[in-house]
Amino acid sequence: MNKIKIKNFGPIREGYQEEDGWMDIKKVTLFIGNQGSGKSVVAKLISTFSWIEKALTRGDYDKRYFERKNKLKNQYLTYHRLENYFPKPDNTVIDYRGESYNILYENGNLTINDANNGSYPLPQIMYVPAERNFISNVRTPKALKQISPSLSEMVTEMINAGQAMKSPMLLPVNEGVYVEYNKQNDIFYIRSNDYRIKLTEASSGFQSIVPLLLISWFLSDSVKKQSENTKEMLTSEQRERFRRRFKEINDNADLTDELKRIALSELAKEFTKTAFINIVEEPEQNLYPSSQRGMINSLTAFNNINRGNKLIMTTHSPYLINYLTIAVKADALKEKIKTDELRRKLHTIIPQNSTINKNDLVIYELNEKDGTISRLKNYDGLPSDENYLNEQLAESNELFAQLLEIQQAL
Repeated sequence: MNKIKIKNFGPIREGYQEEDGWMDIKKVTLFIGNQGSGKSVVAKLISTFSWIEKALTRGDYDKRYFERKNKLKNQYLTYHRLENYFPKPDNTVIDYRGESYNILYENGNLTINDANNGSYPLPQIMYVPAERNFISNVRTPKALKQISPSLSEMVTEMINAGQAMKSPMLLPVNEGVYVEYNKQNDIFYIRSNDYRIKLTEASSGFQSIVPLLLISWFLSDSVKKQSENTKEMLTSEQRERFRRRFKEINDNADLTDELKRIALSELAKEFTKTAFINIVEEPEQNLYPSSQRGMINSLTAFNNINRGNKLIMTTHSPYLINYLTIAVKADALKEKIKTDELRRKLHTIIPQNSTINKNDLVIYELNEKDGTISRLKNYDGLPSDENYLNEQLAESNELFAQLLEIQQAL
């Protein structure tokens, strides 16, 4: 399992307070907390270090390339606009433990070591920023020159998703609402039985959920097909490197045919994407609670397509925690149900492919006041009600009770 430790970076000062500072990156990982607490910072660091591990594993670069002075600061953290989050003096610690490489930033230096912690699923990594509504009004990445690279990448993948659509996609919001793509005019439409409008004319909720779901569907489906066919479109440089390494293995007289077969199989895995890491800021953005439920059920279903997939989210929504709790509870019941009637009843509550194993979910709470991170407690795998978001709901109830006391005193 991948882990990350963060200290003294941006708003995160002391970092995670348990497990010697190590946070698990599980199949479903959620970060909650106030504005400025560092939720997106953690998510962006996971994105960056996962990408470095991927590039190293595939052979795009060697370790010395990344270990050059200030390479992390001045190049790779600029993708997510994090280059100015280092304190002065620089006492930042970012320690990433992957399945293929361990990457440590400390004392201003980056150190990379082989991990060899089991099989490594080469991932497709997508970062979905909170500003995604903007891309509904943009047709080409060139129009986003001055905007974050992650948004520009989203535009590209949304166009790819539209091109891959064979029929309109039913959206998990409202009832009978679809998104469709006109390939000739490069326009997305929202339609139901009694209207058809351009996505640019739709509500903010549609402009938020459509890019998120289309891209998540497209990339998870693409990875599924790649892993099934064990093929990937490689650059000419990658193909040449692949052929060179293939020849080295095949010409090695010291290897038996069986060992050559194993070595070549492992080589192929390096160039075949078998996992989708979907990192989403505020997936609930602009969505009604029932639409949030449909959205999270879709994202978890995409996440369950491949074993190595990961869904990493930041949120301000208490509903998301409640819906994830339902997904965990449903998964526990799913294995025990023996009758079709109960199975159908369960699936009316939550789709079968959207449930979550209790061991695959972790929720972290970030504190903007002291820069610490804590892990949300759980009871038999179910997330605790005692969390920042529910506390805010309880506080509003208490404030109303105080108003009633004033009313009674009048």
